[in-house]
Order: sequence, then structure tokens, then C-alpha cells
Amino acid sequence: MAKSILVVGGNSGIGLQLVQMCVAEGHDVYAAARSGTAAAGLKALLPLSADFTIPTELIPPVLNGFVYVPGTIRLKPFHRITPEEFQTDWEVNFLGAAKLLQQVFPALKQAQGDASVVLFSTVAVPMGMPFHASIASAKGAVEALGRSLAAEWAPSIRVNVVAPSLHDTPLAQALLSTPEKKEAAAKRHPLQQVGSPDDVAALVSFLLNPASKFMTGQVLRPDGGLSSVRT
Repeated sequence: MAKSILVVGGNSGIGLQLVQMCVAEGHDVYAAARSGTAAAGLKALLPLSADFTIPTELIPPVLNGFVYVPGTIRLKPFHRITPEEFQTDWEVNFLGAAKLLQQVFPALKQAQGDASVVLFSTVAVPMGMPFHASIASAKGAVEALGRSLAAEWAPSIRVNVVAPSLHDTPLAQALLSTPEKKEAAAKRHPLQQVGSPDDVAALVSFLLNPASKFMTGQVLRPDGGLSSVRT
């Protein structure tokens, strides 16, 4: 059965891959983005404002799925991160998700118990990586938000979090810009590879579909074993 799915940040990287996957599965897919062109098969590309809101009249009346993909990668020593940079990371990663979840909550309720939310964190939250203070603290708040809403919105709306490691996306381009950088990044993972957008998109698609109907409040980590395995 076709579902109505909204992907925020659905015009590049993992978000675009997910949009294409959901369209291929026959769902009614909406994307929200600040700029860019619409992917083939989209129901609509909704404008995302600078303060992370969508015009209320454009939000579908019923939503079975909501995915918030936007993120940042700011790797700096803690003493060099400005308050403004902390604020930006907080707004993009956490506050944007919170604002939009409040906006789409009525539409998710209208799905009559068939609604799933997927948020994005990072492998840096459980691992304690250097130079990740700003992004890890913001994404840690996302994980807490996901668990809180999973409890508050049960049983009608499931909420899960995906926490990837480094993936080959436009956001990570600066970290993977040369063959040497890609090789070094791959070697840090037990599986000796960097993830691809379709790896994560497939996991998110699973969380949106009935196959995951008994899962909520979880943090899933497609990270090549980085957070849990030592070789």
C-alpha cells in the first residue's frame, strides 16, 4: 500500500537516495529543501525556510513517514568553536528537527497508528571523538529527543534514530576529497570501507515500512562496526 512520506533534506546525498528508493516502492513522496531541483517522481518539493519551517498549508494532511536528514560536519578543537558555531550546529541538527516535528505532528496522528519518524544522529555520540564537540552534543540531543518522543507518541507513532559513520555524500566531500583520504577513512572501520548513501537509505526505508512495526525508540548504527567492534 502506498504511503505518504516527507523527507526533509531530500535533494542530495542520503536524502535523495531515500527519496528515489521510496518513489520506486510506489509511495507518495514529498521532499523539503532550501534549494535545489525536484527528484523524478516526487509529489512536491516543499520550500524549507531559513528557520526550518514549511508553510503549513503545504504539509500533506496525512503523513505515514517523516525523515529529517539535515546535518553538519564541523571538526574543530573545542577551544576554537565559537558560540555562533555551536548555535548553528544546534539549529540545523536539533532545533530544525524539533520545529518540524511539531509542525507535522497533526498529519502523523491522522495516519491512524501507521506512522514512522526517523531522525539522524552520528557515530560520534557514543564514541567520544576528538574535534566533534559541537556536532556530537547536538546529535546527542537528537537521540534523547527520539527516545522521548518514542515514549510520548506510542503506540500510534514510531520514532527511531539512525546514527551513521562517515558516508560518501556531498556533506562529507571535504573529508573524502582524495583517494588517500578515502583509504584512511576506510581503514578506521572494521569493515574497511566508507559507507554509501544507499546503505543508509535502505535502513531508513526499512524503518518506514511495516517490516519494522515492532521497533521504536531505537538508535541504529550503520557505521561499519566502528562504534562496537575492535579488530
